[in-house]
Amino acid sequence: MASSDTSLPSPAGRPDEPEPEVEDAFDRLVEEGEDRLRRPLLPLLSVGLLGGIDVGTGVLAYLVVEHATGSKLLAGLAFSLGFVALLLARSELFTENFLVPVTALAARHGTLGQLLRLWSVTLVTNLAAGWVITWVIVRALPELSGTVVSSARHYAQLGIDLQSFCLAVLAGAVITLMTRMQHATESMGVKLVPAVLFGALLAGAQLFHCVLDSLLMFAAFHVGAPFGYWHWLGLLGWSALGNLVGGLFLVTAVRLLRVPHRLAEARSDG
Repeated sequence: MASSDTSLPSPAGRPDEPEPEVEDAFDRLVEEGEDRLRRPLLPLLSVGLLGGIDVGTGVLAYLVVEHATGSKLLAGLAFSLGFVALLLARSELFTENFLVPVTALAARHGTLGQLLRLWSVTLVTNLAAGWVITWVIVRALPELSGTVVSSARHYAQLGIDLQSFCLAVLAGAVITLMTRMQHATESMGVKLVPAVLFGALLAGAQLFHCVLDSLLMFAAFHVGAPFGYWHWLGLLGWSALGNLVGGLFLVTAVRLLRVPHRLAEARSDG
């Protein structure tokens, strides 16, 4: 008796091929990632500085709401304003560059040197602009000083241990997943949804994010924090490492496994 194959074909025609929507999203990631990797220095400096300012507006909203309500969850929801600003203003945050340019690099549409340049310039400019905007915030609203110090103290006391590293891994995964969801659609209205939800999750759950937490600590420095810049610098390196692990390994690498054929084709095209 002849055997019958009861398996159903995948939407793309073969079981090992991704759906067309996944391939379209991959193509958009490669195209945008290549543009970011090859961006001239001045525009790169500009989007990084603007990214720090945009996140700073989120920190302002966070501090105002926490000061008024005492609720971390409501403050986290308010912080999502910063991610909405990042999206609509097309500025960039350091941790948003774990999916898009890395996908382009995996497709051989860029180099490792270009990626390291993008990461380093974006992080430094995010922090530089964040230092300035937090100085403006605490000078404009001195009544927030107590809230600033108490919010920053939470991150300053995390230390360098397994718990803080896991919090940083979660932060990197959350931001990279947000980026992936936003690149799954071309609708700006739909893109706003993950910006609000994941921004609120990041700040409301007090995950360990190298830029957000640095801005809170900067604000505390401006009003006389009981900790110093050397302490912040150690935490910055630890949180950035955890963010990288979460973004690259928990999200980006796993997503690339879904498009092996399209990745091979992109490599040959590159």
